[in-house]
Amino acid sequence: MTAQPGRPLRVVVADDQTVVRDGLVVLLGLLPDVEVVGSAGDGEQAADLVAQHQPDVVLMDLRMPRCDGVTATRRIRAEHPEVQVVVLTTFADDESIFAALDAGARGYLTKDATAPEIAAALRTVTAGQALLDPAVQGRLIDTMTSRRRHVQRTDLPDGLTAREAETLTLIATGLSNVEIAAALVVTEATVKTHINHLLAKTGKRDRAQLVAYAYRHGLAEPS
Repeated sequence: MTAQPGRPLRVVVADDQTVVRDGLVVLLGLLPDVEVVGSAGDGEQAADLVAQHQPDVVLMDLRMPRCDGVTATRRIRAEHPEVQVVVLTTFADDESIFAALDAGARGYLTKDATAPEIAAALRTVTAGQALLDPAVQGRLIDTMTSRRRHVQRTDLPDGLTAREAETLTLIATGLSNVEIAAALVVTEATVKTHINHLLAKTGKRDRAQLVAYAYRHGLAEPS
């Protein structure tokens, strides 16, 4: 979902720590182009608030009682695909990162992020792009580099072809369809066909999930 021109971004905040949650609400409330429409203490409440208020984006903690942030993200993205999710958490381990991105999160920040960084993430994901904390991106690259040594391109997962794997690698580096077409010397229509095949074979919904898949299977390369 892209916020309408002249209308502030509508945000739901989800964090089980009251002090952190209230602080984020106050912080975001100070931004001229952001409106906090609800705050939740767990993932179930967050999903309910999304259904009630239809925000542009959810700022989501990961470790919460009753319903964690990954489960809530997956539910929100399935039931309200127009609503984006930015994870804001203290955890930057591989398992948390992969799980959140695979669930459909479009942004991933750690809780040492500054107010401008949080605001930029909200705007970025609602504009249809993905945003990762530099430390998180570094961990993904390190993990990918380590795993990639053990992956043979002739033994690709889920029946991917070599060209589909190349397309996936370029998606993970952040290239647009036009840029991928230029890199592979094919038409943009061909790139879209490869992407459709990737989505079908991997069972993923969008580019963000394909990026997580690429890193998980060692098919991404450092930019």
